[in-house]
Amino acid sequence: MDLTIRDIAKMAGVSPATVSKIMNNYGGISEATKEKVFKIIEDTNYQPTFSAKSLATKKSNLIGLIYAGKINVDFKHPFFNEVVNTFKKSVGALGYDLLLFSNEKFYQGESQYLERCKHFHVDGCLVIAGDEIEEAVHEIAESQIPCIGIDLELEGPHSSYIMTDNEKIGMKVVEHLYLNQVRKVAYIGGNPDSFLANIRNQGYFAAMKKFGLPIRDEWVHYGDFFEESGYQAMKEILETGECPEAVFAASDMMALGALKAMKEKGISVPEDVQLIGCDDVEACRYSDPPLTTVRQDKQKLGKLAAYMLDDLIRDQNEIHPVKVDPDLVLRSSTLVR
Repeated sequence: MDLTIRDIAKMAGVSPATVSKIMNNYGGISEATKEKVFKIIEDTNYQPTFSAKSLATKKSNLIGLIYAGKINVDFKHPFFNEVVNTFKKSVGALGYDLLLFSNEKFYQGESQYLERCKHFHVDGCLVIAGDEIEEAVHEIAESQIPCIGIDLELEGPHSSYIMTDNEKIGMKVVEHLYLNQVRKVAYIGGNPDSFLANIRNQGYFAAMKKFGLPIRDEWVHYGDFFEESGYQAMKEILETGECPEAVFAASDMMALGALKAMKEKGISVPEDVQLIGCDDVEACRYSDPPLTTVRQDKQKLGKLAAYMLDDLIRDQNEIHPVKVDPDLVLRSSTLVR
């Protein structure tokens, strides 16, 4: 039969609260009482339940994981998968477990994350950005529950966020192409209605303007960061009758879709058209040719998110938003002159 904290207390002749204090190393308890309780725990091989620990310490050691937005990446996008895996390992080492919240009731207006967070007594939340963010997400950020957003600006008394410096991504790409005498650059961006995608898009336009390069409307198309949208966008670019010298896609998955479209038309990469993606997902290393990309430091993003959230939970530091610098990774889909 599984014992409860009340059973241990009854055997020791003390209150359940006293047993709880002894188990969680509180002061004010005599050594004799501590020895008695610990002896009973050892003899009975008592293991406190999760709920007992939670009630005793006021901590569940649970982190809520929310893939936010009516349109979200959930488990499909390799970039966020790598970030979340690093986050999971880092918070696991700090003693936390993850609890994944579903947002499937978004359409019924029942995506009330705050109530669910309170129900499960989560210590904090990690929120992954999507599109058409629910108001319920910002309700959490404005509550007393510590929250960290990834690629999502969360503002509240115990909230902050972390993201790659997306404004610098376009500059790194266009500057590299300019230095290698490439002037005709097409662009496949993310949905302009998306906060993150729009920052990345504006970075491209600003860089083109800075170097005096022409922006041709027929060479600018938008997708959803996944392969099929890059494929369709590239087909439309090729139908204009003139090939650009290079194509910059705002995600690796869209770049791989563009690569497929060019191969179908017999266009050689990089000899005919150079191609650059963004994120540095693992598939870039194994495409043909391997894809030049702007690397987001997924390990750093995941670790920083874990440590920042832990500090917020423990109220250790005043946490400010963090932007991580991107790096251009050169592979065979571009030429260096």
